[in-house]
Amino acid sequence: HLPSMRTPTAMIVGLVLCPCGLLLTLTGTLAPNWRQVSHIPDQSIDVILEQGIWDMCQEQQSTHNRLCGQADELGYFEQVPVWVAQRLMPTSLVLNLLGLVVAALGVRCWQKEPRPLLAGVAGLVLFLSGLLSLTPASWYTHELWALPAPAGSTLVVGYSLVLSYLGSCLEILGGLALTLSFHRCCKER
Repeated sequence: HLPSMRTPTAMIVGLVLCPCGLLLTLTGTLAPNWRQVSHIPDQSIDVILEQGIWDMCQEQQSTHNRLCGQADELGYFEQVPVWVAQRLMPTSLVLNLLGLVVAALGVRCWQKEPRPLLAGVAGLVLFLSGLLSLTPASWYTHELWALPAPAGSTLVVGYSLVLSYLGSCLEILGGLALTLSFHRCCKER
């Protein structure tokens, strides 16, 4: 029985999905738009306050003038879902990078045969990374309307939160695909 020169499909799927998830999660983590607050009393109708987990920006839609570093007068950054997101999102990004390095070592790269055990371990790390970024995104969404906002304003989900969700799901799917490598590992024994 000759060894197959092809990289298993599950490994390829994992190596495609996880870096895409990393980029989406990174963008979602850094961009200040987890929530948009509009129709703020005593403000122009076209003023939108974009709240992220690190910063708040105020944008006037008619002129596209954007001013970041807004004062947190309502204690938004002190809220537990925001505080947890500030810790779990970077942790998820670091784990994702670590998982991708381990995956690169396990999935063929410069060797003749892939290392299924290493690829499977990378899959578990990447799966965990996805869970770590999905948790704050889900919790924030659940608490979106409970977080402090000016009275009478309108709240909308921001694009950063959506990107964080998508990135988390891609990391979870990619991690699961790489964990299928354990099947190859067990088959060889």
